Amino acid sequence: MKKNTDFKIKFWGVRGSYPIADKNFLEYGGNTSCIEINAGSTKIILDGGTGIIPLGDKMFKEHISSAENAQGRKPMKVTMLLSHIHQDHIQGLNFFKPLNVLTTQFLLFGYSGYDSNLDETLSELIFGKSFPINLYDITADIDICDINEANFIILNCPRKFRDKEHYKAKHRNEVRMIEPVCVTERNFGVAPLKGEQLYGCDEQAEGCDTILNNDCDKPIIKRVSAFEEVKPKKNEVIISTLKLNSHPNFGVMAYKISYKDKSVVYATDTECYSGGSKKLELFAKDTDLLIHDSQYTTEDYLSVVSPKQGFGHSTFDMAFETAKAANVKQLAFFHFDPSYDDKKLTNIENSFIKKNKNCFFAKEGLEICL
Repeated sequence: MKKNTDFKIKFWGVRGSYPIADKNFLEYGGNTSCIEINAGSTKIILDGGTGIIPLGDKMFKEHISSAENAQGRKPMKVTMLLSHIHQDHIQGLNFFKPLNVLTTQFLLFGYSGYDSNLDETLSELIFGKSFPINLYDITADIDICDINEANFIILNCPRKFRDKEHYKAKHRNEVRMIEPVCVTERNFGVAPLKGEQLYGCDEQAEGCDTILNNDCDKPIIKRVSAFEEVKPKKNEVIISTLKLNSHPNFGVMAYKISYKDKSVVYATDTECYSGGSKKLELFAKDTDLLIHDSQYTTEDYLSVVSPKQGFGHSTFDMAFETAKAANVKQLAFFHFDPSYDDKKLTNIENSFIKKNKNCFFAKEGLEICL
């Protein structure tokens, strides 16, 4: 089957836990989790570990060179999907240069837990007291949305499905933004109806069904009432979500990005159960690429001296078995322990390639087309 050259995945950071800078770690790289996906004209970034810093540098240079003056430069538009808020997945975010550009449109989806909203959590963790500027002082146009596995996101929805009257007649009960995200006429092009909240209001309105976007650059977020396969139409990008609970402190979000007839599943920081991870196997079934947490060898995982059971990470064998059970077309091992140097990872990689030619180890700078 011909590869879809406008559906590209590039790895910018493949390490777990913390970044490493050493001559023995150059082949696979030392930056923490960050992946760039380009689906047609849509740019999606998975996680904001230190790998997002060189990605941001590249985007910034391209933006500056796109025109001689600021008015002529095309805005940088990014949709970021955050798996969870542990340090190795957010520690590069405040050094992401596009956030310092006024015209940048940055939309971030994620899940922080039950105690606070994602924007509040990020503000406390990596801005404010631990950084020279506050999250709310960022120059870019940034929106942060809390999501859960009952939602999927539609990017690039055709404008005919965003018509106000069509929305009121056809979609009132099925389309909603995630609370407590507020909607405004400025942001969404449609005045709020009864029972909805205007951005900046002091009180939360009850029964908020949220406005359907009338701006093609804004996403639609739909609630899934039952497990269903949602397929993109034309240039739509569909993002499906799955909550995985094996990682300590509120678990993580796994994501499936679908574009045209291809899909990729991102499942980092997950630990498989006895008998396999059935929810993930179903979620990733027949996907074109599964990017799966692979922090430990089975030997290290079961070590008598320093066992890793319960740490919320998988072994290479767990990732391999999940990919096999889900019948995925390709498996990318990802999120390597920072103590595993190039020699060790190469030896492990060679042993798995002998088992299946359709698996590979993620490396910084590696780009593939689905």
